[in-house]
Amino acid sequence: MKVIIPIFFYLLTLSADPITLPHALEILKQQNLEIKIAEYNTKSAAESEDMATAQHYGQLNFIQNISRSDDAGNVFGFKLTSREASFNDFGFAEFGLIPMDQPIQGLNYPDTRNFFQSKLRYELPIYTGNKITAYQEMAKGMKQISSLDEKKQLQEKIYELRKSYYNMALLEKSLKNLHLILNNMKRLENTTQNMIDEGYAKKVDILEVKSKEANVKRIITELEANKELLYHYLSFLLNQEVSEITTPYTNLTTPNVSTEEILSQSLDIQKAQTALNIHKSKLMAEESRYLPTIGAMAEMQTADNTFLGDASDHKSYTIGVQLKWNIFGGGGDSAAIEQAQIDRLKGQTQVELAKRGIALRIKEIQTNIRLADSQIQNLKIELNLAQAIYKNYEGRYKEQLISMSDVIIKQSIWLENILQLLKANNDRNQEIFALEKLAQLGDTND
Repeated sequence: MKVIIPIFFYLLTLSADPITLPHALEILKQQNLEIKIAEYNTKSAAESEDMATAQHYGQLNFIQNISRSDDAGNVFGFKLTSREASFNDFGFAEFGLIPMDQPIQGLNYPDTRNFFQSKLRYELPIYTGNKITAYQEMAKGMKQISSLDEKKQLQEKIYELRKSYYNMALLEKSLKNLHLILNNMKRLENTTQNMIDEGYAKKVDILEVKSKEANVKRIITELEANKELLYHYLSFLLNQEVSEITTPYTNLTTPNVSTEEILSQSLDIQKAQTALNIHKSKLMAEESRYLPTIGAMAEMQTADNTFLGDASDHKSYTIGVQLKWNIFGGGGDSAAIEQAQIDRLKGQTQVELAKRGIALRIKEIQTNIRLADSQIQNLKIELNLAQAIYKNYEGRYKEQLISMSDVIIKQSIWLENILQLLKANNDRNQEIFALEKLAQLGDTND
């Protein structure tokens, strides 16, 4: 069932219906590869935190040693560990038979012996000067940073998706206006040709019209190519083929959010603050260099010349506690602590820099939005006027009151206003998207 549901969801996304922006946002969250990689990074960081926490509980190891030797020391040690040593192993069988200064044959040249040692060893850190706790907090901080990176990646992809949808809407609106101009040019071309046939116009007039018509077609071709590239990029974002979408309205509303609200939930500031906490934990870990460490150990073993032979008779145990205190490290310990202290101060500065930098960015965005609003308002007036003037000049040309060059000039102004309005609307949308990304409003405005 877990496999069937994603497949069913994927098949639904392959339907012929145009993909709306809300639907695209859901597909993005499910299928975008970069978002998935960010999710895996968060899961990996969570495992690292579990690994750091596990150090509190020590280690239990099973150790199996298998040896074979005829070395006198080894063979005697094997027997002693197996609790099978006898007086004969000391050469008592030869006592009185050889001079006192002669080597003992049985002790120095023992028979080859197998040795199977099985042991359970448990080691537990009792006190580490808060080093393990510091490492655990550092791992926790890294998991938080990975989680923030995941959220930021999601916001970035939402930003890119919405920007693409609104860019597509602007392109389609501009193409509509350009096709209107092209139709007017074709109509003007027919009119000019008729006037030439009747002797009221010159051949150069129709050449001017065709030249401008070719220019409009070139711009249309460029915008159509941009549409195609946008569809390719949407396919990449959604990790599936996208051939048709439902474009939203091009008029975006400026988010009503204060600088304080944005700063309070900024992912960059949260990330900088988390990094500062990691530096504090690192400082605590380095300061533990001056403190002792205490560890406990418990071990149970059995040994024989066969695997687990007479295990209950040959078993033994060892327990102990060890204290280790670094008295002198050649100045390296103090240097490491000083470095950690500097990193902590650097982290504090980075938090303040993030706050001031984001506040400045917000002011810049708000100023750019106001500027774009003013430009769009004026360009709309200029566009309507340019269109009206062009139609007036087209009529006056038919009445032979002006030249074709005058008409072409007015048509160029009309075309330029269309492209300027496209750019102004696009710039405004970019700034609004940037503000929404800072305020984490990406998928709440559609």
